[in-house]
This record gives sequence, structure tokens and C-alpha cells, in this order.
Amino acid sequence: MTALEQQQLGKTLWAIADDLRGAMNADDFRDYMLSFLFLRYLSENYEQAAKKELGSDYPILEVTDKRSPLAVWYEANQADVPAFEQLLRRKIHYVIEPQHLWASIAEMARKQDGELLTTLQQGFKYIENESFESTFQGLFSEINLDSEKLGKNYTERNKRLCTIIQKIAEGIGKFSSDADTLGDAYEYLIGQFAAGSGKKAGEFYTPQQLSTILSKIVVLDSQDPSLGAKPKIDRVIDFACGSGSLLLNVREQLRKTGGKIGKIYGQEYNITTYNLARMNMLLHGVKDTEFAIHHGDSLANDWDLLNEMNPAKKIEFDAIVANPPFSYRWEPNEVMGEDFRFKSFGLAPKSAADFAFLLHGFHFLSDSGTMAIILPHGVLFRGGAEERIRTKLLKDNRIDTVIGLPSNLFFSTGIPVCIIVLKKCKKFDDVLFINAAEHYEKGKRQNRLRDGEGDEPNDIEKIVSTYQFRTEQERYSRRVSMEEIEQNAYNLNISRYVSTSVDEEVIDLDEVNVKLVEIEKSIKEARDKHNSFLRELGLKEI
Repeated sequence: MTALEQQQLGKTLWAIADDLRGAMNADDFRDYMLSFLFLRYLSENYEQAAKKELGSDYPILEVTDKRSPLAVWYEANQADVPAFEQLLRRKIHYVIEPQHLWASIAEMARKQDGELLTTLQQGFKYIENESFESTFQGLFSEINLDSEKLGKNYTERNKRLCTIIQKIAEGIGKFSSDADTLGDAYEYLIGQFAAGSGKKAGEFYTPQQLSTILSKIVVLDSQDPSLGAKPKIDRVIDFACGSGSLLLNVREQLRKTGGKIGKIYGQEYNITTYNLARMNMLLHGVKDTEFAIHHGDSLANDWDLLNEMNPAKKIEFDAIVANPPFSYRWEPNEVMGEDFRFKSFGLAPKSAADFAFLLHGFHFLSDSGTMAIILPHGVLFRGGAEERIRTKLLKDNRIDTVIGLPSNLFFSTGIPVCIIVLKKCKKFDDVLFINAAEHYEKGKRQNRLRDGEGDEPNDIEKIVSTYQFRTEQERYSRRVSMEEIEQNAYNLNISRYVSTSVDEEVIDLDEVNVKLVEIEKSIKEARDKHNSFLRELGLKEI
């Protein structure tokens, strides 16, 4: 399927969602819509695996026969079903019974079957509880098919679900939908739902343009980015992963250069968003053995994987990306002051956990890794505890690059933000400042970093290229020595080092005076000539 067709599928599904949700909150309808799309993917994947295993025994039905081929096989081979399902559990780690497959559900919806709602509930529960791997546990836990938001009673809810599923099935049916295509459609819908849910969107979605910048930065060689992308990243993590889009972007950017990722790690506090992230991974063809998403609190560090006290056994990551909640209020205590993540730097203030998130991720960065994190501009210049943390990071030569971005890029806030790139083993002893605040396209609700489409500039590539080759450009980027930063009391306010203001033109007052005298002389000559004409005509002079 072409990129245009993939985009059209996303737009088709969004039009369906926008039309069917009615007065329902975008966040609520999102969970239903994306879960049904995910069930469609799981069913397709399961049926393809079944078809491969059964070979010539896989039933071929007439076009008019709306039954699932797998349902026909199950019915005819009941004695072989347990062994068959055991085989598929070993290979793809889950089982969907024929009556719960998307094709069966869609047919029930087409017929307006009164048992659709019950069948869906049973199907979701079966997938969650009957799979061997923990990847699927609780996956549909936040999908409440009994919610009054769908209807006042069972009949109304069942009817609404029939309509929604039928429309989705018709929309998808117009396209050939492999895993990548459905994954792209899923991503498109997440973005559209984020746009429609206002401030809440910041909880689960990083705008694609920013995601691409972070991803392209961390896949480059850490010591010398000009060498290009790494051939492999063993482990990548986003400790505030939301829907997982940023992690998938890292994977995509590395794949474009022929590289690969060993394993993807993510952590998310919101249970609904955590489920979205797991669905997103699977929808993009990431095997359940190739990722680990943890539901928990990064600041509390409640993931056993990251809580190893023995430094020799500490897990480290070659790439770390994050867009944590801005200036999040937290409650650090004295015990946390001794936490291995914060002990050497100090605790971030209660009013803003920005540096707590940064230090959490930085602790797990490998010596050959790169970390890129989006934070509010305040971290660059605020005083107190944040100044002490910032100063130590700079003195230890951990901050590699500071990138200033335009305001109003997010759905959740209009404030300008920055990207801080950190490394534990830096090749350069200066800090690169990139001031990209004036390079964007203004939008009605949200500004956009341009990607070079058509004849427009490529703001994204300019940022990445400037970072990669560490180039200096007037009013855009500059390499600043640690001596100069020290002279500025370790204040990283970008405009101190790269000003976008245009110098005022120097005015030569003597030259201006000469011109004024000449102008006055010309005016007098013109007036005298004009008055001579008036006298000849016997008119009053001026």
C-alpha cells in the first residue's frame, strides 16, 4: 500500500470516528475505536498464522459465505483444536476463538445481532486471560462496554456498537490492510484524537515533528554524530512513553538507515495510555518478546528492572527519549535524597519535577548512549535546586546540545519548549546551542515545524543536520565554550548565546544632517520658483 493510501485509510477511519462519536468525549470514544482496530489486527495476524500452519487444510469459502474459514475448520476438527491452539500459543503467544475474530464480530454487526456486546466482552476477556504471555494481560481492562456513554441500556449499547463496528469494517474493507498499514492508521488516529482532546493530549502524545527530531538525534553515533546512524541500538527506553509513538519513531528512523533495535522499553503511569502503548507496539509488528512496557511511576522507580542496587548489574540504555509532563508537582522526601538517581545531583523542587525526570533517565544512560528529552524553557535558567543540578551537569560535561523550539507546538500547552541532549562520554568540550524558535509555520490552533514538503523549508532537517555536523549559523546556532557559560553563572537561556534579533542600523548623524540641509535647500528653490509664477499671474505668494 502506498503512503497516500495509508493516509487515506487513516482519514477514512477518522471520519468514521468523528461522525459516530456524537456527543461522546473524544478520549472516551478513542478507547473504543482503537481497541476495535487492534482486535482487527490481532484477528488478521491470528488467521494468517493459522492459514500458514493448516496449509491446504485451511478452508476456502465461497464469496457469499460470510462465515470465518477458521470457524469452519474448528467445527470440522474439534478433536484437533487443543493441539492447534497450543501450537499457535507457542508461535504468536495468543489465541482468539473463531466467534471472537473480527470477521465474526463484523458479521454480527452487519446483522445487528443482539448478542454482539456480550460476544465482544467474552472475546476481550478470553484474549486477556487465555494467553501465555503477560503482554496481553489487562489489555482491554479500560474498555467499558457497559458504559452509559454508549447507551442507556443493553439494547441501545448493542445497537451503537453494531453501527460503529460495521462502519469500521466497511472503512477498512476498502483498503488492503497489512500490519504496517494498520499501524500507521492507528498512529494517525492517535494524533487526531489528541488534537480533539485539548490539554489531556499531553498525557499520551508527542507531536510527530518533535518525535522525529528526538528519534533522529538518538540514533546517530554518540561520540561523533557526523559519522551517521548506529548499526544497532541494543536497548531504547522512554520512561514516560504515553502511547509509545516516540519509541516506534526511534525504531523507524533506525530501520531507514538499515539498523535495528534489540529491545524496546517503556514506562507509563496512566493505565489507559499504558494499554494504548502495548497495542501500538503489536500493531506495528513489534513482537511481544521485543518490547517491555511497564505500568508504573517513573519518579517512584517502581519497576524492578530499573531498581537494581548493584551497579555491576544495572541495566543501561543506548538511546533514551522522553517527553515527560511539564513542571509536574511531586513530593520528594529525605529518603529520596539518597536515591541512586539523585544522590550526586540533588533533588528537583516540589514545584517542578523536570530535573527529576531528566536525572531518572540519565542514570540509566550507557557510556556510549544519547539521551534527548523535551522540557520547558524554565529548566535552562531557573535558580535554586534546579540551578545546582544544571551547574553540576555542565561542570561534569554531560550536556551536549540545547535546542530552543517555537511556542505552541503542543496540543496541551502553548509555552515554548526545549530539547536537551545529554551524554556521559562527550567528544566535544563545548555546548551547542540551536535557536529554532522562529523557524516554523504558524497555524490557527497549533504551530508546525515544516518538513520540506513541496517548496517549503525543512525545519526538522535543519535542526537535525545542525546537531549532526555541529555547524554554526548566524542567528541560529553556535558552539559555546564552558568558560563563557561559567561567566553567565551556568545560565543556559538560549537567547544569551544565540540571539535572533537583528542589529539596528547604525545611523550617521552628520550624514543625515547634510541630507536634511540639501532637502531644505531644494524646498526653498522650489518655493521661490513657484512664487515667481504666482507673481506673474498676480496671485498671492505662498
